Amino acid sequence: MRVALGKWLGRLEQPVAPYSLAFFRISFGLLMIWEVLRYFLGGWIGRYYLEPVFLFKYYGFAWLHPWPGDGLYWHFAALGVLAVLITLGLFYRLAIWLFLFGFSYIFLLDQARYLNHFYLVILITFVLCLTPAQSAWSLDALRAGAARSIPRWAVLSLMGLFEIVLLYAGIVKINPDWLAGYPLSLWFSDRGEIPLIGPFISGDWAIYAASYGSIALHLLGAPLLLWRRTRLIVFLCYLGFHITNAVVFNIGIFPWMTIAGTLMFFAPDWPLLWVRRLKLPPQPVELGEPAATPTSLYAILGLFLLFQLLFPLRHYAYPGDVAWTEEGHRFAWRMKLRSKHGFAKFHVTDPHSGRRWTVDPRDSLSSRQARYLVGRPDMILQFAHFIEEVWKAEYGLEDVEVRASVWCSLNGKKHRLLVDPAVDLSEIERNLQAADWILAHY
Repeated sequence: MRVALGKWLGRLEQPVAPYSLAFFRISFGLLMIWEVLRYFLGGWIGRYYLEPVFLFKYYGFAWLHPWPGDGLYWHFAALGVLAVLITLGLFYRLAIWLFLFGFSYIFLLDQARYLNHFYLVILITFVLCLTPAQSAWSLDALRAGAARSIPRWAVLSLMGLFEIVLLYAGIVKINPDWLAGYPLSLWFSDRGEIPLIGPFISGDWAIYAASYGSIALHLLGAPLLLWRRTRLIVFLCYLGFHITNAVVFNIGIFPWMTIAGTLMFFAPDWPLLWVRRLKLPPQPVELGEPAATPTSLYAILGLFLLFQLLFPLRHYAYPGDVAWTEEGHRFAWRMKLRSKHGFAKFHVTDPHSGRRWTVDPRDSLSSRQARYLVGRPDMILQFAHFIEEVWKAEYGLEDVEVRASVWCSLNGKKHRLLVDPAVDLSEIERNLQAADWILAHY
């Protein structure tokens, strides 16, 4: 057993070229610079985090709030500086750890801003914190006087993360709605004006080709990326897939970040081959040996990847359709699987006087928050508690009851009640248990 373990660890420790990891670090840093610029140029910092009177919190993070004054603008500026340092590979260790905490803080500020690619950024950043991604094509390597080889595990750790993400992106699509062409048919019908491809994607053949093709691409393509003979053709398929997604759905940096991650499956020296072919600087130098890897680092990475394998399955612990109840939906790579529309009203009652008020969430929330609220029961519960606090403070009431009438449509189906309108949500404590006040119609 010890001999087998020693051989396995020896393979993980095997020195490989650092250039694919360096290329990924640079690509990741550039994408983060662009993302920070988008928030400044689009005025999103104030619009998403400072103007709303209420921000939805992830469970356990209700204590987290935006910086006072202009603090949040300075925070984003600092993220931009850190992204530049990551790209340049300057003070890399400090920069990547600070970026992890700084970006995670922004991610946790408002649950209504949840995006799969923001979660992926956090996971990637954590892995990069553990890898020597500054070993080549960095100012740190220049200051050290030479680039260094890296242990194979540094490449395999990112490959493992992306392999999990790609496989789950296919697995989660094996459900009745997706196989029936929903919600793609709803989205494609609204995109007929896209130049060149618009007239083609609205046809039934295109909808089913996209539905079943995406399943095949992920379930077959992800494993075939591990095989050298099929790697290039699969990568080209993924390249076309992600570029199409970028054009059709306008989903920000996610396609480009995934393309960069898919390149990690090629030989670790592939960027160097292009440098030589194009005769571009920097020219390769003799590589130094990588530093020894602590055993504890293997344990951390092993537990991290095991968690990524198991955590997306937690929705099986909850009853009902996860696309309807949302219990276990986040952090599970359930991307583009449901389209929800509806309307909500909250009813506040003073049990002592019998006075009643009706609250329209659109009067207090941003348009995005209000749109997401109608399909996400945990956000409905949070907003009910917010209403309770406001009514107690403004009307001096000792106790109020808050009920919700939320009608929601899932993937174009008939609108139905999402939560029990008879339940006083102000009495429901927020927890991670299955919610019996969600009406599981679908």
